[in-house]
Amino acid sequence: MEKQHHLDLVPGDVGETVFLPGDVHRAKFIAGLFIEAKFVAYKRQYVTYTGTYKGVRMSVTSTGIGCPALAIAVEKLINVGAKNFIRIGTCGALQKYVKLGDIIIATAGVRGDGTSREYFPLEYPAVADFHLLEALVQAADDMHVKPHVGIVRGHDTFYAESILTDGDYLAKDKPWIESNVLSVENETPTLFTLTTVRKCRGGTILTPVGHHLFPDEVISADALKNSIALETKIALEAAVILDNLEKNGN
Repeated sequence: MEKQHHLDLVPGDVGETVFLPGDVHRAKFIAGLFIEAKFVAYKRQYVTYTGTYKGVRMSVTSTGIGCPALAIAVEKLINVGAKNFIRIGTCGALQKYVKLGDIIIATAGVRGDGTSREYFPLEYPAVADFHLLEALVQAADDMHVKPHVGIVRGHDTFYAESILTDGDYLAKDKPWIESNVLSVENETPTLFTLTTVRKCRGGTILTPVGHHLFPDEVISADALKNSIALETKIALEAAVILDNLEKNGN
């Protein structure tokens, strides 16, 4: 097989579980927690590393920002053998009880993006894979972390629906706040719909770096670094749990 057009990958380059951060630098950070991480490829915004963690072979590929870029990565990664996808990212909190630096594990995504609509009718739900969701929650529990577990919203227009916009972003947020949606971000709806249809597993773990209800709150650089490290370690442990589950025939 020729190298995948956008990712420069061939079968054998990645493990069955691939972590999907947006940032290329965050991908390097995640790879730094692997054992004997190997740089595989870098093209456009897609950088890939492969290594092992607790004996399980796994990879990380940065996706850039947004659902179109993530969809390309997932399609190409599936072509070369990936089966489990865990988005590790940041988000904007929508609920008062969610604090900056908390951990959010998504059960489903509100489909405010355009990419998943190009693939599937809006009636099709964007839900996390049950076993991967369970593995993320178990990993958090094993680490004595109490995550917020629930629905997140994905959308395409960051500067129209964030604390950085000049418009009334809360007017757009109101239905989702009232519906107990935990946070807003840019990739999960496409990840969940696409992995479900392709008979793969998809999961998302996030940490809020801004709060739509408290726009003046700022997370420190150290707190952000610690939260990203924590969600990454939870995802790594979840990948090991999932590997053991699959070896037992689930």
